[in-house]
Amino acid sequence: MDKLVVCFVSVFLVSAVSVGLVSGGDVSSYCSQTPYPDVCSSLIITSSHEVPLSSFDDTQSGFRSLALQATLTRAEQAHRFVSAVDLGSMDERGKVAWADCMELMEDTVDQLKRSVSSMKLEDTQTWLSAATTNLQTCRNGFMELNSSSLLSSFPFMTGNFTKFLSNSLAINKAAALSAAPASTKSGGGRKLLSDGFPDWVSPTERRLLQSPASTANLVVAKDGSGNHRTISEAVAAAEKKSGGKRFIIHVKAGVYKENVEVKKSMKNLMFIGDGIDSTVVTGSKSVVGGSTTFRSATFAVTGDGFIARDMTFENTAGPQKHQAVALRSGSDLSIFYRCSFKGYQDTLYVYSQRQFYRDCDIYGTVDFIFGDAVTVIQNSNIYVRKPMSGQKNTVTAQGRSDPNENTGISVHSSRVTAASDLSGVKSYLGRPWKEYSRTVFMKCTLGSLIEPAGWFEWNGNFALKTLYYGEYMNTGGGAATGGRVKWPGFHVMSGADAAKFTVGSFLGTSWITSAGVPVTSGL
Repeated sequence: MDKLVVCFVSVFLVSAVSVGLVSGGDVSSYCSQTPYPDVCSSLIITSSHEVPLSSFDDTQSGFRSLALQATLTRAEQAHRFVSAVDLGSMDERGKVAWADCMELMEDTVDQLKRSVSSMKLEDTQTWLSAATTNLQTCRNGFMELNSSSLLSSFPFMTGNFTKFLSNSLAINKAAALSAAPASTKSGGGRKLLSDGFPDWVSPTERRLLQSPASTANLVVAKDGSGNHRTISEAVAAAEKKSGGKRFIIHVKAGVYKENVEVKKSMKNLMFIGDGIDSTVVTGSKSVVGGSTTFRSATFAVTGDGFIARDMTFENTAGPQKHQAVALRSGSDLSIFYRCSFKGYQDTLYVYSQRQFYRDCDIYGTVDFIFGDAVTVIQNSNIYVRKPMSGQKNTVTAQGRSDPNENTGISVHSSRVTAASDLSGVKSYLGRPWKEYSRTVFMKCTLGSLIEPAGWFEWNGNFALKTLYYGEYMNTGGGAATGGRVKWPGFHVMSGADAAKFTVGSFLGTSWITSAGVPVTSGL
């Protein structure tokens, strides 16, 4: 293991100048845009056995490609390191957290591989943001299960890899800004998505969300009238049959007590239920019960292009079990339409990548819409429930940890109201889980349950200057901004600022309209 550690943290000092790749001035100029310029200038150009240097040119694009390749190399080293960790010294909880890290590092390698091979800069920014989230989640798992002492066995968590990844985010963002037309540099419109359909959308897949259940490839029914009795059985069958094409599973009315996982390899899966509270998938895993937050999800999806319609996802662990996720999505370009998410703390885990929620119901208490995806929740109902005694309610806890991530939670034209069991509990729109937490509420109805301050701190002054929390043209008993927090990061937004967080600007619209879901592109 000592050799692995030395290999991982070794400093590669072969410079660009020595191989004639780019000039020192070019390196200095590009690296000055990164959060770790010293790491960039001394480490970004690696030895010839690591990176085929002849394949890069001296342009900003060439420098971007080199930075991504160097970061991928270190991600692969980190993955090998995690794979080689001796589990004999770990207790059962440590092994649970390690298993999460294995999956997360595999995904990080995948995200970086597709970043290296893509010139779609906005896509790459999403994938690099997801890789950043993965590292945070690996760390979180050990801390949640009281195994933080084991983190010292994972030097990549604090070493140069995290700095390489952060630099890559900055370099790719700079390239995107440089390449963008003037009309998009101020935040209006994501041309790379809105002008074309993503790869998984074929002409025959338009208006999928209007499809009748009879078009399903498989049917799940508890009474045996379908192809399978459980959702997990149907997912396993779909993995063998789909071949990457759109595959539809109809889940008939019933309560399905199971934990379901749609893996990364299972792209373009669609679930059609028989309606909210008619088709219900439910579980009860929680952190108190021995799971990490990541692994507590009743329904977890990482395969890209996932769609769900007319279903309820539930975690019944209850407020006393703390973190207990109903649904976790790390699916890029995923859509949830007319779905319900029921839980208490950490109900809806908008984990990573691009996600759209429309006409949904979301129930919870503490941080119950949380994560680090690029998320828009539109025309939905957010119901705040009764928490544990002594707790305060916070609707959101967004997890952006790097200022160059393109992530955030945008709640648009939705309603925040008290559930039937809530009474006399202080409730807030959100609190900053990570340093650059970013959340906005726009043209929403905010019930009188929301405290005049609106937002709540996480821990003292943490993130109050670096977060971005915004409100725009909200109404209702809890919408007045006169008594809001005076944090530097809080904003009563202008129309121009709010426009940056609309579907058209924040997510892109074509991949949503292609599926037939109603969507408001602008404010």
